[in-house]
Amino acid sequence: MLVLGVCSLKGGVGKTSVTLGLASAALERGLRTLVVDLDPQGDSTLALAVSGAQGDVAGLLDSPSAETLAAATGSSAWADAGLDVLVGSAASSRHDAYDGAVMDLDRLRFALAWAHDYDLVLVDCPPSLGGLTRTGLTACDRAVVVTEPGLFSVTAVGRAMRTIDDLRRGPAGQLQPLGVVVNRVKARSVEQAFRLEELRGLYGPLVLQPFVPERAALQQAQGAAQPVHAWPGAGAKEVAGTFDELLDRALRAPRT
Repeated sequence: MLVLGVCSLKGGVGKTSVTLGLASAALERGLRTLVVDLDPQGDSTLALAVSGAQGDVAGLLDSPSAETLAAATGSSAWADAGLDVLVGSAASSRHDAYDGAVMDLDRLRFALAWAHDYDLVLVDCPPSLGGLTRTGLTACDRAVVVTEPGLFSVTAVGRAMRTIDDLRRGPAGQLQPLGVVVNRVKARSVEQAFRLEELRGLYGPLVLQPFVPERAALQQAQGAAQPVHAWPGAGAKEVAGTFDELLDRALRAPRT
């Protein structure tokens, strides 16, 4: 089972959209997938149209066990089977405070020891450096940092990469950065082209290809609670192909 974290330290760059695109790609190829919605906004839970859960991720982090994991897990309406969600809620914000205690960061990793039925776990982290993001990344084998080609977003990538490095030197020795996913790329933007070159200069091969193009089809599919692979049109097909390639990269990456 690969546990892949999706994070960003700047809101509004499309972190949840990338999580959902990867979930769509995994569903398309028949991978049994669990999406962990750690973001107190609960956008992944909303977009995946979850049903059947009796609890949420906040309760799971309060008391990690097989029982609380089962209670917090629901099924996505995207498919009859094969895609489940650890339900997010605003209550998870009580776990976002961080006082440097390493043991508290193990709660999700401990809980996922009971998640035996999945090929892939996608952890949608909040856009912050608090306890929830650190808890999520501590449970992961690999992590992607989502950005868009703008000044402030590029600056946030460095902080996220340093956090991943700090965690792998501490409580998450298994954690490795998969790389940087660049979202909402416009083909003919001079400013974006400059920022893309800046990213390549800073992070080299960690800047993952292909970039995710800005296409209305992605937001349309999510608004309709549908996987982008099932959405009609050339734009949706292009975006779906991008997420297929990014998922391939994640699945091929060696793990410790």
